[in-house]
This record gives sequence, C-alpha cells and structure tokens, in this order.
Amino acid sequence: MLDVSRLRVLVAVARHGSVTAAAQALHYAQPSVSHHLARLEAETGSRLVQRAGRGIRLTDAGRMLAERAEEILGRLDAAEAELAAHTGLRSGRVRLAAFPSALGTFVPVAAAAFAAEHPGVDLRFTEAGPPAAVRLLRSGEVEAAVLFTYPGEPAPDLDGLRHELLLEEPIHLVTPADRPGGTLADHRDRPWISGCERCRAELVRLCAVAGFTPEVRFTTDDFVAVQALVAAGLGGTVLPGLALAAHHNPDVRTVALDSRRTVYVAVYGDVPDPPATTALLRHLRTAARAL
Repeated sequence: MLDVSRLRVLVAVARHGSVTAAAQALHYAQPSVSHHLARLEAETGSRLVQRAGRGIRLTDAGRMLAERAEEILGRLDAAEAELAAHTGLRSGRVRLAAFPSALGTFVPVAAAAFAAEHPGVDLRFTEAGPPAAVRLLRSGEVEAAVLFTYPGEPAPDLDGLRHELLLEEPIHLVTPADRPGGTLADHRDRPWISGCERCRAELVRLCAVAGFTPEVRFTTDDFVAVQALVAAGLGGTVLPGLALAAHHNPDVRTVALDSRRTVYVAVYGDVPDPPATTALLRHLRTAARAL
C-alpha cells in the first residue's frame, strides 16, 4: 500500500517544482523529502523523478501518480471534514468555489444564512471560473462549486459529479448611455470589450448571429472595469445578468438579448452529501431563487 505521507511529498514536489521548495512548504528537512521520494520509488517500482540541471522534474510516471495522489489526498481531507460535520453541524468545514459575479450576488446571501444557522461550521470560499472550480471539486479541495455554461458551447466534463440548476440569467448588450441603438448590429462598427475566453466566445457567437465579427480591443475579466470602459465610450460589450446585478454603472445602457447563461451548483460523489454540504446547497437554492 502506498504511504500517504510520501504521496503528500510527491504532490508538493509537483506543485513547487523542487525538493527545496517542497521541503519548505511541508516544513520538512530537505533530506527527508529526498528520502520519502526514494522510498516511494521503491514502493512503486517506478522512477518518479529525474535530475534536470540543478533541480529535478517528474517523469511521466511521476506526473501520473502526482495527479492521482492529489485527488486521493483531497478526498481524504474532505472525508475528515465530513466526519466532523456529522457531529450535528456544531463543527466541521465546508468549502465552495464560485465565479466572481456569483460571489458578488447570491453567494454572500446564502453564506450569511448558513453562518447564522450553523455558526460552528467553518465556511470558506474560493474564487474560480468553471474549469478551475471543477478541478478543485474533483481533487477534494472544495465540497461544492457554482458553475455556468453559455448556450452553444460544449457541455463541460461533469463525469462523477452531480449538478442542479440554480438559475438562468439573460445576456445583456451594454453600451454607453448616450449611444443610440439597441441591437448588436447597431454597434457593429465600434470597438468591443470582452472577458475570459468563454465570455469572448459568447460575444463572437452573438455577433456572428447578428452578421458581423466584433473587433475586440480590450480584454478584462473585471465586470466593474468592463462597465467603466464602456461608460468612457471605449466600446461595447455583452454581460450576463449577475454581473450587472453585482455592479451597474449608471453611465451605461443595457438591453437584454435573446440569450441566457445557465448557472448551476455541482458536488462530487454519490448521495447522501455531508450535512454541511446539504445545508449549504439548500441556502444556495434559496438565495438564487430570491435573486
């Protein structure tokens, strides 16, 4: 059987890129890290690391084992939190990953209700877009993740995850308040502002439906900055409803388009969920419906 402590060492080396950095992160002596790696290679019968100049790097076998080890260790940590949660929600921990506009709208409402109901439970948030949030969920670093999908994009890989719809939010055309035109085509010759790769893809898709290709001159994921750029007359953009609910610049004009973004929450594994996770999901549903 593989030793859990040695797996933690391998994961630390993979994350930090050297024995020295891994030793510092784990508060181990450097020779101890080297010893654990050597023993792990003996246990597996595989060469897991190799010299690269003055440092080391993982072999293909080492990278594969490190990826699996990260999932295993994450699930072990999550199991500890679940056991603590079974004390009746008087203690324990639950962690949530969510994208920025969710964190700026209904997630704090859900969190406040959860904290009032279960003050002894340690509730933590991590800001993460859907791809990163799914990775955190699979590795056991969070118990739940709030995700979104745009229409027309490939379905995300949710194998092994359970998910449920929280809400559907309209996509809005956002232009300077003093500019006429309520359709994308009305602004086809003006510059455009976009965010992440998926948000940009949705902008390009919507503009293609309207018969043109947008000239994207500015890129930022900050929906406050996006609206400031629009208000300054530097271009137009499209934003989902949650971004506008979290912050609405008074100097921009918004028009709902015939497109909606789906927001849902995902968890890992089979039912039943740990009590703390179940309680958090309930408050997320309530807050999303109220929004």
